[in-house]
Amino acid sequence: MIPKSYELPPLGALDLAVSQAFRPRLPPKGTSFEGQTVLLTGGNLGIGYGCAEWLIELNVSHLILGVRTPSKGEAAAAKLRQKNSRVKIDVWQVDMESYKSVQAFAEQCGSLHKLDVAILNAGASGEQFRRSPEGHESLIQINYYSTVLLSFLLLPTLKAKSPAGKPGRLTIVNSGATITARLPYRHEKPYLPTFDDESKYSPFECYPASKAVAHFWILKLVEKVKKEDVVVNLVDPGLVKGTQLMRDLTGLNAMVLGVIKSLTARSIRNGASTYIDAAAVKGPESHGSFIMDWRIRGYVSAVYGKDGKEVAERVWEETLDELSFADVRGILDRL
Repeated sequence: MIPKSYELPPLGALDLAVSQAFRPRLPPKGTSFEGQTVLLTGGNLGIGYGCAEWLIELNVSHLILGVRTPSKGEAAAAKLRQKNSRVKIDVWQVDMESYKSVQAFAEQCGSLHKLDVAILNAGASGEQFRRSPEGHESLIQINYYSTVLLSFLLLPTLKAKSPAGKPGRLTIVNSGATITARLPYRHEKPYLPTFDDESKYSPFECYPASKAVAHFWILKLVEKVKKEDVVVNLVDPGLVKGTQLMRDLTGLNAMVLGVIKSLTARSIRNGASTYIDAAAVKGPESHGSFIMDWRIRGYVSAVYGKDGKEVAERVWEETLDELSFADVRGILDRL
C-alpha cells in the first residue's frame, strides 16, 4: 500500500509559513466516542488536556490518561470528571524515557476489555544534549524510540479489542517543524546512532529531526499493518498557545518563539481538535499519512524518491534491531 501522503508533494517552507492561517475544522456534528475506550498519553496538560476535554465533550465512555507523574494525572482527571461524571477515567503511569515503563504500560493496556483508539501525545523538546536512562539522546528516546515501541506494542491490542468490522485507531502526534529538519547524517550507516553522538548534536536540528524520522518509519509500517486492522497516522497540531512543549528554550530562541506564538498560535481547543480529526474524522484513507492543518499532506522531502526509500529501509531495520528485546518483529509477523 502506498500512503496517500507519499502521493502528495513533499512539505516545503511555504507550507509551514501559511499553516497557521488555516481556519480550524472542528469535529463535525455527530462525531462521538460514545461506548469507546480511548488511551491518551500526555493528557494532563497543554494540548493533551485539551484533547481530553474534547473526548469528554464527545461522550467517550472510558478514558485512560497515560502520564509520567500520577499525581498530576489525578489532578487533571478530577477536573475532567467535573465536566462529565459519567465518564470512567483511569490514570496510568508511563515514563517515555524508560523502555521497561513503556512495556509495563502496554501490558496494562493489553488487560483492557476493549481499546478503540490510542492517541500518543507525550513528547519532549529542548536545547541541551542530554542522555536518557536508556543511553540515547533524550529527544530521540522520547519522540521516536519509545513512541515507536509503544506503537508496536499497542497494535495487537487495538486490532483484537476494537469492535468487529471496525479497525482500531492509532494516532501519533508529530510536528510541522519537521519541515525545518535538514537530516544531514541520514546517509551514514548506521543512521540512528548519529543522534546519540554529542559532537553531531544541534539544538536547532534535534527536535524536528526526532519527529521527521517517524515519516520514514510509518512509510514502512503500512507495508506490514493493514488499514482493515489498525489505521495508523501522524498528526501535527500546529503552533499552539499555552503549551509547555518548548518550556526548555532560552534566550533569543524563547523570545522569537514567544513573539510568533502571540501573533499566530492556535488556541489549545483548536490545536487539540486536530487530534480528534486524525483519530475519528479521517478514515482509512489516512493510514500511514501525515495530517497537518486538518488535511492529509506530504511527508518531509527527504522521504521521497529512491534515496528516501533506501533511508526508510535502514531506519526501519535499525529501529527493529533497537527494539528487538520487545520482539517487535514477532508482533508484526503475528499481525
